[in-house]
Amino acid sequence: MSLRIVVCVKYVPDATGDRHFADDLTVDRDDVDGLLSELDEYAVEQALQIAEEADEAEVTVLTVGPEDAKDALRKALSMGADKAVHVEDDDLHGTDVMGTSLVLAKAIEKVGYDVVIAGMASTDGTMGVLPAILAERLGVPQVTLLSEVKIEDGVVTGRRDGDTASEQLQASLPAVVSVTDQSGEARYPSFKGIMAAKKKPVESLDLSDLEIEAEEVGLEGAWTAVDSAAERPARTAGTIVKDEGEGGKQLAAFLAEQKFI
Repeated sequence: MSLRIVVCVKYVPDATGDRHFADDLTVDRDDVDGLLSELDEYAVEQALQIAEEADEAEVTVLTVGPEDAKDALRKALSMGADKAVHVEDDDLHGTDVMGTSLVLAKAIEKVGYDVVIAGMASTDGTMGVLPAILAERLGVPQVTLLSEVKIEDGVVTGRRDGDTASEQLQASLPAVVSVTDQSGEARYPSFKGIMAAKKKPVESLDLSDLEIEAEEVGLEGAWTAVDSAAERPARTAGTIVKDEGEGGKQLAAFLAEQKFI
């Protein structure tokens, strides 16, 4: 039987762009370019490596987001994933991690899975809790923050590296896994992969397909909210120290005054 691998990916604003909040204090995604979250590329890579080691496997990438989120799916497909699922619905605007986990869980159950793989966090929200919440919603074990992961004989094993020790973890499938940016460099899509991705299936779902009511997600159903936000202060010109023989002392005095030393 084919190993069914589902990878959760996210379309996020480019971290190098000029990011800011919209009037409703949600992230303004219209005025900044988006891309596949870099941390999710590691999840895609590990899914592909597991599939390559399996006798038979299928890798499905799943995202929740606006129309442009298909770009993230296409990137994952060009890396080598087999198919994609895109959940898009206007009522999802403003959904927090609790609502997102609900949507993902429903979509994963609809698609079918043996293992779900995610990145350690998104590069926009950076909460890092979605894999654990998702595992709870699915009612399966979680093995998170792995820097090494393998699947064999219906068991997922992996290594979690901490500040003072490394742990060896395992769980029976089905399970939810998250991987860190230490799990292995993600491959670059080849030209052949990019061309092949254009022909791979992308299934579209909305809330009605998942039997989710609008009030369960979006700003109305969010468990968290941004109360206020302010623009970052403009960068000042700084202090210039002219070295006329006493530059080192002046620099040390400045650093001491700022309590850097």
